[in-house]
Amino acid sequence: MRRHIGNSGFTLVEIMIVVAIIILLAAIAIPNLLRARHNAGESAAIAALRTISSACESFRAAQTPPAYPATLAIMSAAVPPYIDASLGNAVNVATAKQGYFYGYAQGATVNQYTCTATPATIGVTGTRIFFVNESGVIRLNNAAGLPIE
Repeated sequence: MRRHIGNSGFTLVEIMIVVAIIILLAAIAIPNLLRARHNAGESAAIAALRTISSACESFRAAQTPPAYPATLAIMSAAVPPYIDASLGNAVNVATAKQGYFYGYAQGATVNQYTCTATPATIGVTGTRIFFVNESGVIRLNNAAGLPIE
């Protein structure tokens, strides 16, 4: 008589139950992780606008006569730089930083500017469009790109 010692293992049913549990947990966790990434991107865009606003004020104070920079690249190329080069170059979808790119323009005078943070992929990297100007107040933009007061 032979005895089958050491023939232990998992049955197909047991493996299928474990796989089903893993799939269920993934179905619950993945949307929450995507939402967290989305929210982190929007928070990073707000922080970047705050950084740009502060850098613009510092740049303006260092100029004689006082004037805001014409582009973000001017602030990142200054010695020492007012903003990080990756933020200064994040001006389109291809160069977006943390899911957002930044449109900067000097206003009608050298004492005005606008900066808009737009998601690189709307609905994935962010949903809201943010705006700041020389007032330093960060606002939401509407679908037409105009600031919401």
